[in-house]
Amino acid sequence: MRRSSVWLQVVIGWLPVWVLFVTLIVGMHQPTTVATAAFASLRLMLVAAALGIGVAQVCARIPWPHPFRLSFIALHLVLGTAFSAAWIALNSVVESVVHRALVVSVGPGFLPFLAIGVWLYIMVAGITYATRASARAAEASALAAHAQLATLRAQLHPHFLFNALHIVVQLIPLAPERATLAAEQISDLLRTSLDEDRDLVPLSDEMHFVSRYVELQRLRFGERLLADWKVAPDTRDMLVPSFAIQSLVENAVRHGAEPNMDATRISVSAHATGEVLTITVSDDGIGAMDAWQNAGTGLARLDQRMQALYGNAGSVHASPVKPRGFEVRLTLPRMLATE
Repeated sequence: MRRSSVWLQVVIGWLPVWVLFVTLIVGMHQPTTVATAAFASLRLMLVAAALGIGVAQVCARIPWPHPFRLSFIALHLVLGTAFSAAWIALNSVVESVVHRALVVSVGPGFLPFLAIGVWLYIMVAGITYATRASARAAEASALAAHAQLATLRAQLHPHFLFNALHIVVQLIPLAPERATLAAEQISDLLRTSLDEDRDLVPLSDEMHFVSRYVELQRLRFGERLLADWKVAPDTRDMLVPSFAIQSLVENAVRHGAEPNMDATRISVSAHATGEVLTITVSDDGIGAMDAWQNAGTGLARLDQRMQALYGNAGSVHASPVKPRGFEVRLTLPRMLATE
């Protein structure tokens, strides 16, 4: 959070207290102008806010107990009384400086003023504990999402390695030279996939990896595997989940091209409309819906990643294509790599 935003929230938080003090002073001291009450209230509030910084630090050292204990309340009542006494003392010093004479500022009376100080302490401490609890919840949620993404991403590597080595095994008895070339390409692809630890990558990086993967598969399928790229130029710098398109292309090869004796065309397109980026991977092979859904790195796993990254703002939609084939459409928020 920006420093300016933090200070703005502090000002907004203390504004109702300032208004309350102005109202109390105007009501108790007649005749008193609003301007005089406003300046006096501002001094009261600034002294309390300065002491409130120390309250926040104390709360950081005294965590909220689990389970809750009465000694926790007793401790804060003592600290609240000390805060209130310090507030009265410091405010008296400020008023003495302002009026150039010794002033003991006790407002409506020592006990009522002391009670107001304790109330201020409880307010600051309560907001501090609530803010820290919210921050911990947000951090826990972020760590859980990151752990889930790391697990899902890690599951891609053995699956990708198995399928890649399968290509080499099939090529060795048929075309040893192409098997050697395939092994070299697999090495480069694995190095890239293992070094990539980002959850989101520019679309251009993902497409470069996918094109190399398709070239590897063409060593196996030859002219039976065709690929079309229809990626709008303005989308190349937008962020997409790493290996998302590659896993869809991999499944298109496995469930669409592999069982098809004719040529299979895989098409990858991307376009942005407003604040939404749409990516489509389709093929005209003979892949079946249930085969895609049951694939180890198929739609269910990709949908989990999309939910972890974007929540309800991201979606995965799969459907068969007539007369034959399959299509998967990813919808995600438009986000530039510079953001």
